Order: sequence, then C-alpha cells, then structure tokens
Amino acid sequence: MSKKFAFIGSGSLEFTRDLVRDILTFEAFQDCEIALMDIDSKRLAYSKKAVEKIIAGGHYKAKVVATQNRREALKDADGVLITILQGGVEVWRHDVEIPKKYGVDLCVGDTRGPSGIFRFLRTAPAMLEIIRDAEELCPNAIVLNYTNPMALLCGFLQRQTKMNVTGLCHSVQGTAEMLAGFIGAKPEELSYTCAGINHQAFYLKLGWNGKDAMPLLKKAVLEKPEVAAEEPVRTEMFLNLGYYPTESSGHNSEYNAWFRKRPDLIEKYCTHGTGWNPGTYAYILDEYFERENTWESDFQKMLDEKDVDLKRGDEYASNIFNAVFGDHTPFEFNGNLRNFGLIDNLPAGACVEVPVIASRSGIRPFHVGNLPDNLAILVNTSSRCEELAIDGAMEGDPWKIFQAVLFDPLSSAVLSMAEIKQMVQEMLDKNKEYLTYFKSLTI
Repeated sequence: MSKKFAFIGSGSLEFTRDLVRDILTFEAFQDCEIALMDIDSKRLAYSKKAVEKIIAGGHYKAKVVATQNRREALKDADGVLITILQGGVEVWRHDVEIPKKYGVDLCVGDTRGPSGIFRFLRTAPAMLEIIRDAEELCPNAIVLNYTNPMALLCGFLQRQTKMNVTGLCHSVQGTAEMLAGFIGAKPEELSYTCAGINHQAFYLKLGWNGKDAMPLLKKAVLEKPEVAAEEPVRTEMFLNLGYYPTESSGHNSEYNAWFRKRPDLIEKYCTHGTGWNPGTYAYILDEYFERENTWESDFQKMLDEKDVDLKRGDEYASNIFNAVFGDHTPFEFNGNLRNFGLIDNLPAGACVEVPVIASRSGIRPFHVGNLPDNLAILVNTSSRCEELAIDGAMEGDPWKIFQAVLFDPLSSAVLSMAEIKQMVQEMLDKNKEYLTYFKSLTI
C-alpha cells in the first residue's frame, strides 16, 4: 500500500525539495503521495513544481498535491514533516535587535536565550494546532520536526501529545563530516556517541576504524592553523572542555558567557572564522532580507536547469521513515526526545538530543548515562532555562519567561537583573500580537 507524506511549511523550498528527493530514493516510497501545504500560495506553487521535476526526473510513480488546507494535507498521512516559520524576517529581527540595544549581542537568534525563547513563544501555538489536527487525522503518523527552536518546541509538544514526535537537526552528521576531514578520515569510517541538547551536544566518544580518534582531533587542532581557524569558538571550547560541540561557532557563541560579552571578544572569536561563523546579527539580517528579494528568481533558475539531482542527501528523515514503515532497514541517528532515563544528570522530562534507532518497532532512544561533569554544568543551565520557558508558555505566565531569560548565560553575563527585566518586558510588548494566549504581558 502506497504511503503519504505531509509537508507542513513546504514553502521552505530547498529543504522541501531535498527531503522529497531523499524519500523517493527508497523503493518502498516511489509510488507515494506527497502532500505539500503552505500558507504562502506563491511559495507553495514553486515547491510543487520542484517536486514534479524530481518525480519526472526519476520516472517515479509518486504523485504530488499542493494545498493551503492543513487538514487536507494531514489526512491519512504516514509521515509528517514540519518546517514552518511563524512570522517573517520583519518580526524575527526584533528578537535580536531588542537584546542588542541592551548590550546582548547575538548572532543567529533561533535557538535559546531571549531571542530563541520569543521565537518559541510565537511558534508554539501554531505547532500545537498542527499536532491537534494530526492527532485527529493521522494519529499513527511519524512526526518529524525541523523547526527551530528545536528543544523548546519539541519539549512543548512532547509534553502535550502521545503522537510520535521527534526533532531532527543536521548539526550532528554535518559536524561529524567536518571532523572526518580534519583528521583525514572518510565520514563513513567514523563512529561516535554524541549527546546533550539540541545545538549544545558534544561528541563524548569519537572513533576511526575502531580506534580512539580524539587524540588525532586534538593534534589536528593544535598543529594545523587552518583547522583551528575553521571554527574559532568550537576550537576554544574543545581545547578547554575536552569535547567537541556539534553546533557551529556562530551559534555556539550565543549559548554561553565566554565569547560575546565584550566587543574585543566578538572581534577575536566571532568574526574571522573560515567556516560559517558570522560575527554579527547584521550579517544574518542582511542575508535573510536579500533572500526575501531573490528567492523567486533563484528558485526559478533551479527549475530551469536541465539536470535534476536524484542522489540521496544526509538528512535523517527519509531513512527514519524507511526504517519504520518502508523496507525496515534499521537506522541510527541523533534525535530530540524527552529525557526519561536517557541522560542521567540532565533534568528528567527535558528535551535532550541523544542517539536513537529507528526500526520496525518504532523510534527508540539509547541510554547515554551521565554527561561529563563540566559539560553537565553548561548544558543543565540551558536545559533548565528551556524547561522554565516551556512552563511559561503552557501557563501563559510572563514571570516565568523573565526567569528563563534571567539565567541565560550570555544575558546574565552582560546585564543586571533590572536590565534583563526591562529587556524582556519590551520583547513581550513587541510580540503582543502573537501572545494572546498569555494571561498577562506584564512582568
């Protein structure tokens, strides 16, 4: 029996195209139905054209439908992929520009801290609506979320539904590929155990053909200037913490108190990396506004290209679907699930990122045990702030949102309590259109 995949937020064009391409590489899904849903009719039309090009290029029997009706897309789906953005760049920019005004200089602003929390607060109600529809229309579906902030949104949803919701990020496999290059290995030759929380996980073990590769990685970082320069923040964290983090220097610089609290530190660590390491939000903002102006012409050029890429990429989603309801080939990956007996020294019930195996039996996480003590200090702070923000969202309590930002490492390194309260109040006021579910917006 053919399967159905629902893409909620299919206007995320390149992502939708790549995920569909991956799904169709599996024989079990080559006659599937792809249901694309987005609120933007123009982007929806382009995503349908991109999928049609893949289907034609691969001579697949699959069919694609495009709709702005979410319930229509979700009905009887076997797999659901969520890639939404609640509010555009004009809304998102305030998440970082307001903290910047107070001296909290962020970079990307989509994961945690004041910017990530407010992005979460805008997005949470929309995500819950999707899940409530899915509970009714496709209760047995595998739901894979790619929307940030990952840990906040997944933790929020997983507390409130029995549906099989897992969060996915490409930072683990992406970083593993980078580390393989650093030590001269092929990515498929590496083995690793990676755990923590999304965007703040660490390679606890790294092996190459059965041998410990950590000494080789340290040697490469210390002796090859080009390796150290690739990721300045992550290099510093690795050398001082003893474990390599999964997320890029640009992201990581936001999640702790060490790299962005003074202009001289931003200049030293956050502006000169040869990898993806933009030092200032202005860089990101300019890039996103540029995309708003050029996405249509860029995507049309892609559609006009004669050749179509049919090779499976590195994203986890298609392999997970195949393992559970395709040909049942087991697949190991890192996923975001609630911490019930997974990482012993992180909060119970919090959303953690751990090794997982997908198979005919479903999605099952592995018990990791304890994080090293030094990592547990860092990750516990972030995780507990996230849990407090989720409580605040579920209770409509602005005080808990303030408390979650109050203990954010970067905010607290730069600002006083009174200044953080003033900053959070301004962000609450700016987002009042999206926070109608709050009991009050006054701290």
